[in-house]
Amino acid sequence: MILSRRFFLGISCAALSSRALSRVVSDPMGLADTGTSKVAPNLLERALAALERHRGRIAYRDFVGIADFSLPSRAPRFHLLSLADGRVRSHLVAHGRGSDPAHTGWLERFSNEPGSKATSAGAYLTGDSYHGAHGRSVRLDGLDATNSNAASRAIVVHGAWYVSAAMIDTAGMLGRSEGCFAFANSSLSEVIATLGPGRLIYANRV
Repeated sequence: MILSRRFFLGISCAALSSRALSRVVSDPMGLADTGTSKVAPNLLERALAALERHRGRIAYRDFVGIADFSLPSRAPRFHLLSLADGRVRSHLVAHGRGSDPAHTGWLERFSNEPGSKATSAGAYLTGDSYHGAHGRSVRLDGLDATNSNAASRAIVVHGAWYVSAAMIDTAGMLGRSEGCFAFANSSLSEVIATLGPGRLIYANRV
């Protein structure tokens, strides 16, 4: 995807390099439909604003993760954005069952409430990786009022069998998490390697 230089110049975020000011290239993974893999300008602007707002907590500003929950779960809607050159790698990611109780494949609501099993909107700080019930995972800390319970709710990044192109072929959508950012096991290594401790994940809808 290419975004105009004028758009980026309108964003007061010093993290973007001159190369990133000129382009954002979408390189979707897992699905061929590149039309659903673009970072929506409105969501990108809010993610960059969150990076600036939480600059005191975000140690590294080379990559950010942006989850666009406006899109259905069958779309590669989690974007790894390089702030050095504007390149984007897009992955499948599941939302919480509490955000989609009828299992339509679309996120209907966000929630920060304990026990909601829902996805929370807002800015997250990535923490250390560990091996837990879902295998290799990454701890997350919610930085906004809308996701302040993330750590106590054990909202993390992890891999899941129900996130795959094969699941989409069978059911037309992904399975649902308990509110975590659940990725295809084939994507997990890249997501964890790119978003190591001290980086931003921003989740919302357009």
